[in-house]
Amino acid sequence: MEIACLDLEGVLIPEIWIAFAEETGIDELRATTRDIPDYDVLMKQRLEILDKHGLGLNEIQKVIARLTPLEGAVEFTNWLRERFQVIILSDTFYEFSQPLMRQLGFPTLLCHQLEVDESGRVINYHLRQANPKRQAVLALKNLYYRIIAAGDSYNDTTMLAEADAGILFSAPDNVIAEFPQFPAVHTYEDLKKAFIKASNRELSL
Repeated sequence: MEIACLDLEGVLIPEIWIAFAEETGIDELRATTRDIPDYDVLMKQRLEILDKHGLGLNEIQKVIARLTPLEGAVEFTNWLRERFQVIILSDTFYEFSQPLMRQLGFPTLLCHQLEVDESGRVINYHLRQANPKRQAVLALKNLYYRIIAAGDSYNDTTMLAEADAGILFSAPDNVIAEFPQFPAVHTYEDLKKAFIKASNRELSL
């Protein structure tokens, strides 16, 4: 049996922090794991910016409530679930994910949690575990599943490397250049074809 492991932001849904940056006009919040490989550095930077501007979870959730999946993402997710078991491995937070996961039909999601005080101020974040995407793929392989993974950012590359087949989807040029070992595609139609090619079964579009 094969499992498809997908990143979430930038693959199926918009980058939440970029959307929030556009809403608030705070350009520093546009940074993502496409720009800063060290997730701890990135999150501490984000929390400092939120604190500086007096913004919290409530403000972020209001922006998320207006977002929709990327064009074609729902159809692609449905296509994939007809052919593979699908698990989303993301560095987002459960406190962010509900509205968008509902629109995707609630595929299985493994991600992180925020620590929020009574006023809604985000005071900390808690990773599910160190290197969580790679560790999830390792655990699934130990259950004798074959893994095909797709992602777009630096924080996806260990997952792609650990998988039986890894695919870069809609990745920026810098990530593609640094990881030429992974095929890079930019449309859902080409991503479907990449999954079919990577599968050890006879599949069709």
